[in-house]
Amino acid sequence: MAAGQRHTVGLRADGTVAAVGADSAGECRTLRWQDVVAVAAGGVHTARNTGSSHTLGLRADGTVFACGWNAQGQCETRSWRGVAAVAAGWRFSVGLRGDGTLVGTGRAAEGQLRFEEWRAVVDVSCGDWHTAAVLADGTARATGNNAAGQCDVGHWTRIRAVASGYLHTLGLTGEGTVRAAGRSRAWAGSEQWEGIAAVAAGSRHSVGLRTDGTVVAVGESESGQCDVGGWRSIVAIAAGPAHTVGLRADGAVVATGSNSHGQLGVGSWRLGRAVAPLRARRPHGGP
Repeated sequence: MAAGQRHTVGLRADGTVAAVGADSAGECRTLRWQDVVAVAAGGVHTARNTGSSHTLGLRADGTVFACGWNAQGQCETRSWRGVAAVAAGWRFSVGLRGDGTLVGTGRAAEGQLRFEEWRAVVDVSCGDWHTAAVLADGTARATGNNAAGQCDVGHWTRIRAVASGYLHTLGLTGEGTVRAAGRSRAWAGSEQWEGIAAVAAGSRHSVGLRTDGTVVAVGESESGQCDVGGWRSIVAIAAGPAHTVGLRADGAVVATGSNSHGQLGVGSWRLGRAVAPLRARRPHGGP
């Protein structure tokens, strides 16, 4: 699953993609997509900006679909090949190739695409204006806007996944604990979590999926985006600027938070049964 600024995207077990919410730029026009294995949704995380969003779909053959707002070329992914995972920020897109390198397109003014020298990447995430990644040795890298210290992750070790929000970055360790950098009010308390299997970062909130299928969240919750305490049997999570989505083991989807454009309209979705936290494919040789 993926959560954008005003839309939500779900990957079905048959490789097709569901999308709901704002479609002003065509970001929900995924009806004809086939053979998709992972999705990503971009869009600015600041509530003050109502700019349009875009959606990426990674196909099983390593090529990438894109639809939606393309003002700065963030949907120009047609030439990409050998991609193993995708991430979407505001006005830019990033693909993780099977050889552990990254490819990017779209806005680069803040330095978010300055990752040409990175090698052995095994996980990648995009915030509004920064890109974070995990290397095969468990260290982390980040590039782009660092106004709140969200790129100060160079000292992290034993990291296996990252999640990037508006002005913060989360790192999930191999032990199931969480590291955090950037604006603290978005993640304060998350570093005390234990038994975490996956993390997601919204605009000003952070979400963790526990190994027992329950979900925890901290940060601002003005729209109820942190009201996940009653969720059970969850196997995957996604966070938009002000909403949170969870996939249950039976394939049903739950959501909470802002529904300003119908982005919580996932109640009828059945994405297929799942038995483990869903993640984008990793390159060969990754952990």
